[in-house]
Amino acid sequence: MKLNQFGITLAATLITGSALHAGEAVTFGTNWVAQPEHGGFYQSVADGTYAACGLDVTIVPGGPNVNNRALLLAGKIDFLMDGNLLQPFSSVKEGIPMVIVATSFQKEPQVIMTHPGQGLDTWESLKGAESLFIGNGGYQSFYRWMVSTGFKDEQRKPYTYNAAPFLADLNSGQQGYVTSEPHVIEVEGGFTPNVFLLADFGFDTYSSLITTMQATIDKKPAAVKCFVDGSLLGWTNYMYGDRTAANALIQEHNPDMSDDKIDFAVSQMTDYGIVDSGDSLTLGIGAMTDERIKSFYDKMVAAGVIDAGLDFKKSYTLEYINQGVGLAEKKALMGG
Repeated sequence: MKLNQFGITLAATLITGSALHAGEAVTFGTNWVAQPEHGGFYQSVADGTYAACGLDVTIVPGGPNVNNRALLLAGKIDFLMDGNLLQPFSSVKEGIPMVIVATSFQKEPQVIMTHPGQGLDTWESLKGAESLFIGNGGYQSFYRWMVSTGFKDEQRKPYTYNAAPFLADLNSGQQGYVTSEPHVIEVEGGFTPNVFLLADFGFDTYSSLITTMQATIDKKPAAVKCFVDGSLLGWTNYMYGDRTAANALIQEHNPDMSDDKIDFAVSQMTDYGIVDSGDSLTLGIGAMTDERIKSFYDKMVAAGVIDAGLDFKKSYTLEYINQGVGLAEKKALMGG
């Protein structure tokens, strides 16, 4: 094991045996503006992990006026942080040769929040809520799954990314991300909401996926391996090591990301096992399995979100993951 100038572990597999030319440039498009939910990638840029195996990685932040998915399809960027498995399934249906090569998150961060002490303190009790504020995207995706498990369409009220209707209605729930919206409610509402992570109740998609085009896999397999291994090691170091340099880079790209927001997001990712839980505990961060992906596909078919008969296995490869990358580094960082 080797340490760089930041005291961060660099796996030997990232240092030796690479078929890359030093400093090969690749670009990675994220799904939103810079934030701790992208921490592993910023970590590997900041601490030199990508550079250790020959990549010069540029992160292209997403945002409301940025379509990094279109840039990937046009060949303008090399890798993309996609949402959950629904997007790659859709790509298969459309005949688009995009491929998942790893996942950042073992659990989708999507939650439903409620007011404590109002009779909506369990998942089952949410089926009796008068209003559930859900956005249009959520209504067409995870809420279809919720309806298939006993929720009702008439409970759904449009969510416009404004917390005021939820704060005013004690018998309501609101969607959000576990890493951000509960903090917003604590600040704006002055209370800690009940938080129900959909992943813990059966919505078992992987999330914040690392995707690329099949042509990139065919033409640049060494770059794909380096980027995947580097990203997974970056997430290990970000979650368990010194993340100071990564956070500084995140804040440079997004000055609105305050220290308290970063600290909250990291604590939530840790407490809820967003990055590291389940299979990743033994296979390494980024792990995926055929069984888990099929489970989610079957649920989406049952919910009417995805058509039956889709060759969903075209949407991913397990070639670059499940190899224990980061496990030794995690043990060392945790003092094991």
